[in-house]
Amino acid sequence: MVGLLKTTGLVGLAYLSIVKAEPGIKKLEDRVRGGYLEEVILQAENELGLARKVIQWKPWEPLVEKPPANQWKWTM
Repeated sequence: MVGLLKTTGLVGLAYLSIVKAEPGIKKLEDRVRGGYLEEVILQAENELGLARKVIQWKPWEPLVEKPPANQWKWTM
């Protein structure tokens, strides 16, 4: 039997137990190694927003129209 995984409630994101384990903000920032916690939270919110947009855009589906022949050609 597989153990239960605590989640944040946001698209099945695993709960970060280190937030409860570390008493001080500086120690938590050192352990996360992502900068100030405010920056980490902002980055996570931005990534979550992008993930939601990618689901709407469905980039894995075929193109609706054929792209121009030289669309990806490098010119100087």
